[in-house]
Amino acid sequence: MTENEIGDVLISTAISIHQELGPGLLESVYEIILDKELKNKGIVVNRQVPIEIEYKGQKYKDAFRADLVIENKVIVELKCVDRINNAHKKQLLTYLRLTGIKLGYLLNFSEVLMKKGITRTVNNFV
Repeated sequence: MTENEIGDVLISTAISIHQELGPGLLESVYEIILDKELKNKGIVVNRQVPIEIEYKGQKYKDAFRADLVIENKVIVELKCVDRINNAHKKQLLTYLRLTGIKLGYLLNFSEVLMKKGITRTVNNFV
């Protein structure tokens, strides 16, 4: 699957979950369910993936953790906040840069309409 195809499946699955459960649950609940639903569709998903950073020649293996990495091509950060802010967007972009992955999504499950809670972020994506 391409990054965009993964994104299409991810978004439709997130919307379906949100329609069923609504807003107001913990991020971890949406993460577990999204992971399971994507795997049921035959997609490879890893949860809480460590992201390494190097500083002054020293590598720190567990500096960050991505909520979901799909097919090693798309990073997903889940939020349950009133509003996505620039810090959330920078967090995802940092993960993309550190891993070399080109596409990421912020999914804010606290929105009344899931469509409004989706932010797509790219890193040198053509």
